[in-house]
Amino acid sequence: MSVARSARLSGFGHAVPSRRVANAEIETKLGLEPGWIERRTGIRERRWAAEGDTLTGLAARAGAAALEDAALSRSDIALTLLATSTPDHLLPPSAPLLAHHLGLRNSGAIDLAGACSGFLYALTLADGFARAQGKPVLVVAANILSRRINPMERASAVLFADAAGAVVVAPSDDPQGGLLGVDLAADGDGYDLISIAAGGSSRPFMPGMATSDVLMTMRDGREMFARAVEMMTTCAIRAMAASGSNAGDIGRFVPHQANSRIFDAVCDRLDIDASKTVRTIEDYGNSSAATIPLSLSLAHEARPFAPSEKLLLTAAGAGLTGGAVVLGL
Repeated sequence: MSVARSARLSGFGHAVPSRRVANAEIETKLGLEPGWIERRTGIRERRWAAEGDTLTGLAARAGAAALEDAALSRSDIALTLLATSTPDHLLPPSAPLLAHHLGLRNSGAIDLAGACSGFLYALTLADGFARAQGKPVLVVAANILSRRINPMERASAVLFADAAGAVVVAPSDDPQGGLLGVDLAADGDGYDLISIAAGGSSRPFMPGMATSDVLMTMRDGREMFARAVEMMTTCAIRAMAASGSNAGDIGRFVPHQANSRIFDAVCDRLDIDASKTVRTIEDYGNSSAATIPLSLSLAHEARPFAPSEKLLLTAAGAGLTGGAVVLGL
């Protein structure tokens, strides 16, 4: 085992289903006036999985793209982390199957259920592993939320989407790379703001159970909005302080794409120039944990990250869980 001084993101990838679902399709079903969804959320369309698509299949496409971008042998990957709220099965975990699909025969594999902030938690663990063990980690965040939304509940039906994003975290000798500042948070007082009522050990599946009990619901959208803005802002301020950075040092701001009004409010509170915000919500909607790595991959594809660039990532979601990371490239 060799201990690395730091870690860095050496590869980016993403994958989305081919089916595009425009706002008009959902607005018609819910009886909403044309343009309502875009005004309230910033979303124009989203991707939804086809009948034969699987979570691990979508995740594998993103992971393969990240591995190719990193130009690493698959035998080098020592750990695979899958951040998801929609695994293929409740048991067993999906990460071992993902690693199998990718031919990662020397890799451990585990699922992480951190909802919308799951990628940040996985990235934090991956950075620590790469530093301590001196070996690369594949981090994939993926969700197929279209199969979990209640199509008649406006609060969730207009937001959620399907996507996967992936990064490779590799050991590095550059102390200015990898995670420079991290702040993670949880607030169980808001535990049930976004939830799926049944299917866990507290309320197991039972004969005759209503379909709505196993679909996602948002209890109070306004409260969720306010708490997400507060948590994302607070965590971002703390992460920047931990990294010795300020808003002017941030090259690109990559927030969780929950709702454009949420991350615009966070950007304003942090005094970050709005032009630095990476925005993917318009075309891809809210895929929970997958939105940040999806945005990273799309942003890098459009304009490659500079070696000295600093990124600020922040998210908040169900649980409540949240966090922020300042990332050196």
